[in-house]
Amino acid sequence: MDFKAKIPVDVSTQGDGKVVVSRRFNAPAALVWRAYTEPALVKRWLLGPPGWDMPVCEMDLRVGGSYRWRWRSQEDGSEFGFTGTFKAIEPGRRIENTERPEDAPEMSEAYNIVEFIPLGDQTELRMTMDYGTAQLRDQVLATGMTDGMALSYDLLDTLLPELEKN
Repeated sequence: MDFKAKIPVDVSTQGDGKVVVSRRFNAPAALVWRAYTEPALVKRWLLGPPGWDMPVCEMDLRVGGSYRWRWRSQEDGSEFGFTGTFKAIEPGRRIENTERPEDAPEMSEAYNIVEFIPLGDQTELRMTMDYGTAQLRDQVLATGMTDGMALSYDLLDTLLPELEKN
């Protein structure tokens, strides 16, 4: 099935191995940060296309802490996941972490920088992923990862008004 996000993400490449994905949200940075860093909330929006759930969402949000995210297809039970370590955290502003696919240990570790940029009553979420080489970056982009990110961000859009009320 082909799913299309309501609001596309902006995708660009930088240098030999980086991809930058950004998207604006109609919510203050503090709320976007909260939705991005509380596992119970992450499990509600970081799902990609319909038909997937997130049975594992573990996050020890501190420098040196680790995370593990795992998704499962409701249709056939197939799974995939990522794990990594938090390298730098500026609460409400920035997270730096490593990322490695659990199901492809031969792939090298990526380094991600997630920025929460306040724009008045909106927030730009900008994620820079460094895969080290253009070849690996292009391989990852060919998986449709950014389409899944856009669909997840649409789900985040539906969650943020609920968080504003609480």
